Amino acid sequence: MFVIRRLFTVLALAALTLSTAVAPATATGPATATGPATATGPAMAEAPLGGAELPPGGAENGTRLMDGTALYPRAIRLARSGAANGTIIASVVTFAGDVGHGAIFASTDDGRSFDRVGTVSDPGAATGLCCSTLYELPRRVGGLGAGTLLWSASVGQQQGEATRRMTLPVWASRDQGRTWEYVSTAATAVGTKGLWEPEFAVSPDGRLVLYVSDENQQPAHSQTIVQTTSSDGLTWSPLENVIAMADPALRPGMPVVRRLPDRTYLMSYEVCGPIQDCRHYTRRSADGVSWEAVGNIGNPVGTADGTHFRHTPNISWYDDGTADGRLLGVGQMLYGADGSVLPGSGSTIMTNDGVPESAWATAEAPVRILDPWNNYCPNYSPTLLPLPESDEVLELSTGYESEGGACTTYFAVAGLPD
Repeated sequence: MFVIRRLFTVLALAALTLSTAVAPATATGPATATGPATATGPAMAEAPLGGAELPPGGAENGTRLMDGTALYPRAIRLARSGAANGTIIASVVTFAGDVGHGAIFASTDDGRSFDRVGTVSDPGAATGLCCSTLYELPRRVGGLGAGTLLWSASVGQQQGEATRRMTLPVWASRDQGRTWEYVSTAATAVGTKGLWEPEFAVSPDGRLVLYVSDENQQPAHSQTIVQTTSSDGLTWSPLENVIAMADPALRPGMPVVRRLPDRTYLMSYEVCGPIQDCRHYTRRSADGVSWEAVGNIGNPVGTADGTHFRHTPNISWYDDGTADGRLLGVGQMLYGADGSVLPGSGSTIMTNDGVPESAWATAEAPVRILDPWNNYCPNYSPTLLPLPESDEVLELSTGYESEGGACTTYFAVAGLPD
């Protein structure tokens, strides 16, 4: 996905020039779905089309999270925040002029509506912002208490390529996303290539872990997945490889990490390059720090007949009352075993019985994006947030607006698949 990410900010800014600037959703005018979710289909949300013809890569349903550009959505449900527990916090990358920001939203009605509650404004984002992540600390790390929200992103990709050094700043919020303070920089690129798609976890011994896709080991490795750890959120260890394929053309990337009921850590990622073409894989770790052999490609995610996602995969876990719980998966495009794009690409998720190495099954996605392709916008790194108490799932995904052409985020709630 490296070409896509290099164009991420440039194309987003181009989309901004084509779209009409409108104030984001606020407490007095939230983004709101107009109907309840059902077990048989997605919520009947505000139609995004406004009567205009749906463009390729547009959203067939769902409610816009905000007006204008909104990229790389993430969503979490607070579980360590006292009276705020159950609130859904979402984040996207947006732009004011040509400067990127992290826009933060909250929902107190299980994803039916969102209010803009905060903004993360890293000074380095004036030279590029991509691929933000959002995380609630499950336990104290140094001076950061349980329930603290963490945000990080890839910063600086628009610096002059001959001298640029991309960074991964870490910001914290102690009031559920309303205000943010800079904490540290988890990593600075050792070369002029990219550091993309950061992701947080906490190890059993209390270390904060940040995983990221690293292009700075070329030509030995076009891209690797690396990690850094911190005992206090302030001082970070040197980057070390988690996945580095022997074939220098292969590009593992887009790490997402979830902790399973057996206390293992599950990493989801794509592997781009020859033959793999950004296929979805997983691997496990006992502690979130020590992983299997770095040259092992991992376990492919797919159904018994070979249906699988390619490009920008993501996973979620939820407690369904069984020992293993259940997993949900999603990706930009849906492929068959023969390598062809399948009907339902852009409108399909996958479900699994909590053993990711076993076969998955397909189900309809809450948000349906029309015919996505390998592009920075349509269905790019969508996110799924299970809501098992109501037997529902919230999805946030991106698509092109029918009027103005901006790439923006849509959300919808639907019943959890059987």
